[in-house]
Amino acid sequence: MCKTNDEKGDSPKEGHEPTGEQAEFSALLEDSAEDLYEHAPCGYLSTLLDGRIAKVNATLLDWLGYEADDLVGGKHFSDLLTVGGRLYHETHFAPLLRMQGEISGIALEFKAADGSRLPVMVTSTVKTGGDGQPLLIRTTVFDARDRRAYETELLRARKAADEERDRLKRLAATLQKTLLPPTLANVPGLDVSAHYHIASVDEVGGDFYDLFPLAAGTWGLFLGDVCGKGAAAAAVTSLARYTLRAAAVYDSDPAAVLANLNTVLNHEYNGTDPRFCTVIFGLLTPDTDRGGFHITLASGGHPPALLMRADGTADFLHTPGGQLIGVLPDAQIATTTVHLAPGDTLLLHTDGLTEAHTADGGEDDRYGDDALLDFGRALAPTTASDTIGAVRDLLDTLGTGVDDDTAVLAIHVPPTHQ
Repeated sequence: MCKTNDEKGDSPKEGHEPTGEQAEFSALLEDSAEDLYEHAPCGYLSTLLDGRIAKVNATLLDWLGYEADDLVGGKHFSDLLTVGGRLYHETHFAPLLRMQGEISGIALEFKAADGSRLPVMVTSTVKTGGDGQPLLIRTTVFDARDRRAYETELLRARKAADEERDRLKRLAATLQKTLLPPTLANVPGLDVSAHYHIASVDEVGGDFYDLFPLAAGTWGLFLGDVCGKGAAAAAVTSLARYTLRAAAVYDSDPAAVLANLNTVLNHEYNGTDPRFCTVIFGLLTPDTDRGGFHITLASGGHPPALLMRADGTADFLHTPGGQLIGVLPDAQIATTTVHLAPGDTLLLHTDGLTEAHTADGGEDDRYGDDALLDFGRALAPTTASDTIGAVRDLLDTLGTGVDDDTAVLAIHVPPTHQ
């Protein structure tokens, strides 16, 4: 004998009525499709193929401030758009929709009943019949006001960041100019040229140079490189530059000048943020007996100067043993003396040149001292301006490989027959 459902235990038993949570969940599932359409969190509208509005949900009507009778049967989809939106609809939106049958994620602006604008994201799909022929167009509209506000804020923040970056670049450029001499001293019987190559416009570099008169018939020159970049390096650069000039007036002996600078830097920056620099200082005096100039160079850990002779030879003026300026209370200063004869050219440089990366990209891809020496030998004999011009061309060739500021200073004794 077959049992009924009740006998099989399929019907609910007494005392097993649905809980309140289950009843609430069941009630949610009983929402009508019409209610879901009308009060969806996005706008819906259906249009005929010519764009005339056939149906629109309550959500979109509320957004735009219209009644259904204001739009259905009398307005076209394009009537809801701004002038620019209508142009885009006719030239791009509608043609693409006809070709593809669907188009999504299009940013447009609707005109509300009160004349305000509503930024929206639109997706449209062509509904076809059983025979494949298009019947109408269904469009989903998403409120993009929050997104537009977010994008506007991003653009505003980006513009502010760009303006701040430009301001800092101008500030860095202005500060950099104050750390370099506006003009170099005019030394009778000597041609002088200099160049400062900025590796990054965003930060102030620490390279510096100068050429200035001292007692009658003598001139001082220096070129140096402070460790680091930015405002801290600029402060050290300024202190070093003015200390060197003041020290040279007090005692023009190159070794004494650098010893004075070492004392100042070591005293000012011997705490948790030590600062130091490499410097080469020279004392120039005319050589009345042989012609040309007599120069004494003192170096505190700086790359050697390059001497290019009138006879076409070239070599470094080494000052071994010179220590960094500002690190130790009593730094060792190395000196050398040389005669600059007519036709000779002396090039002082910072290590931004020799430490530049070449296009080789290998483990040892630095430009290096050997390459600079070959450069000088190929250039000699030369003049100050030609030397600086050749260095500038070289820096341009190295391009982004020059990742540190580079200062170069060239002095040339013109031949006597000129």
